[in-house]
Amino acid sequence: MSEDNGEEGKAIKNEISRVIASTAYNTYEKRLMKEVRESKMPNHVAVIMDGNRRFAKEFGLTAAEGHAKGKDKLEELLDWCMELGIKVLTVYAFSTENLKRDTDEVESLMRLFEENFYRLGDDERVHRHKIKVTVLGQKDLLPESVKEAIDYAEKRTAGYSSYYYNIATAYGSRQEIIQAIKQIAQKVKDGQLEVGDIDERTFSNYLYTADFPDPDLILRTSGEERISNFLLWQLAYAELYFTDVYWPGFRKIDFLRAIRSYQLRQRRFGK
Repeated sequence: MSEDNGEEGKAIKNEISRVIASTAYNTYEKRLMKEVRESKMPNHVAVIMDGNRRFAKEFGLTAAEGHAKGKDKLEELLDWCMELGIKVLTVYAFSTENLKRDTDEVESLMRLFEENFYRLGDDERVHRHKIKVTVLGQKDLLPESVKEAIDYAEKRTAGYSSYYYNIATAYGSRQEIIQAIKQIAQKVKDGQLEVGDIDERTFSNYLYTADFPDPDLILRTSGEERISNFLLWQLAYAELYFTDVYWPGFRKIDFLRAIRSYQLRQRRFGK
């Protein structure tokens, strides 16, 4: 057998292996989808999208390229949530602590945010499905150009209520809680609120998430098993799910597995 024939044989075997793997994946995905559709779906899913930089390093990419791939994965996640009828999606895009990262990386992320928020404001899919876009966080910490892009996306989707897409940007939960405490204290000082009237619902009304139900499921990628200052008040009764997969490599079957895990748990809410 000639060398060319040998190489051709390897190529054919590789293609056969690829087709078999693809067929097996698609079959498993369909089975998982059928399984999760038969059980109660979470209303609100929150995601800590971790692992962009480690994914980039593993595949010889720059940090900026890793973040870009993470942004693309987020587009897929939004589709998956709508396909399952999950009404509220909250994602942890950029924490206040992330502002301390390398200047070049932060500037690259800000350009990505600006581009993405303008794109969301014009996205045909967003308008067709009536997705309301909301940014949670300290917007005053962001560049003016990013704030303008956020304003554009929020105003263009303000009247929608079929789905809710919350993007936590320059967000820190401890800061959010402190801000709520200050606002409540000022209301009490001004005589607009009685101390005895302050309860969990009152407090929740002063958080960024006042208009949304608490998350049912919080999912974190990349193998880290911590919350990292994300929705600390709101996650009181949320189910937590951790996966080793880096965010850009997160697949639909990984998401379906997380939903299935949620469905198999008994939620007692402390009772």
